[in-house]
Amino acid sequence: MSRAPPKMAREQWDDLVASGKLSSQAYKVLHDAATERPFSSPLLAEEGKGLYTCAACGTELFESETKFDSGTGWPSFYDKLPGVELEEDNAVDKVVNMRSEIHCIECGGHLGHVFRDGKLWNVPSSCRYCVNGVALQFESGAEPSGALNPTQDQDRAAKPNPDRRS
Repeated sequence: MSRAPPKMAREQWDDLVASGKLSSQAYKVLHDAATERPFSSPLLAEEGKGLYTCAACGTELFESETKFDSGTGWPSFYDKLPGVELEEDNAVDKVVNMRSEIHCIECGGHLGHVFRDGKLWNVPSSCRYCVNGVALQFESGAEPSGALNPTQDQDRAAKPNPDRRS
């Protein structure tokens, strides 16, 4: 089975690139499941407290407290927030057998992979979420809101529900 397609329409992705919100490299990673060059992400050196969110849609993905230096060349985390979903039935990942592809739960953008080798780095979980830095934005000082995508959740709350009776 091939990887799951992104959940946003192609036009939405194109608009993100045209507006400058996403670089062409971020588009290739998030939409086309490319991989950025190792050791190329400025987020490798990020040590601040905050949240890592999806570069395409702003969904909260990882807390800074779970980031660690795996030496692999990509930002690594030992735990995730609910905004990260695993793709368990990817044929390539079944062959590799130690990893699963990870996506943003809201837009479906490809983030990277989770490997079940966290014990090698003495982290609190058995997982290493190896993430393409261009798929992420760092929100300094931010804390998890509990919402998958705070902006979308605010938009939903502001819209009246036609099925609700007063």
